Amino acid sequence: MNLHTYYARIRSIEDSIADDSIVIKSLATEAGGVAGRLTEVSRAIAARMVVDGVAEIASPTEAKRHRTDAVARREAEEERRRAAQVHFTVISEADLKALPKSIRGTRG
Repeated sequence: MNLHTYYARIRSIEDSIADDSIVIKSLATEAGGVAGRLTEVSRAIAARMVVDGVAEIASPTEAKRHRTDAVARREAEEERRRAAQVHFTVISEADLKALPKSIRGTRG
């Protein structure tokens, strides 16, 4: 394939994609590419990967599932990070003495 045809195909596919980003599905390749992995990429990258034969545009159902799963993974990670945070408050000795003994505990 000559370069003119190659880049014309890339431009054609890029122009056919309406959104700024799109979900693609990887294809198996001789270089070890694994088929079926979903990834959200820009229009330009998607077009180039389709022309290179390493990916195809994911179906609307697959794209919706991928985006829903990504949101769920992000929320789970944020919750994990919130749970791992340690919160503490520094109080003065006078404030400590003002607390009831049942809250203070014993000092030793």
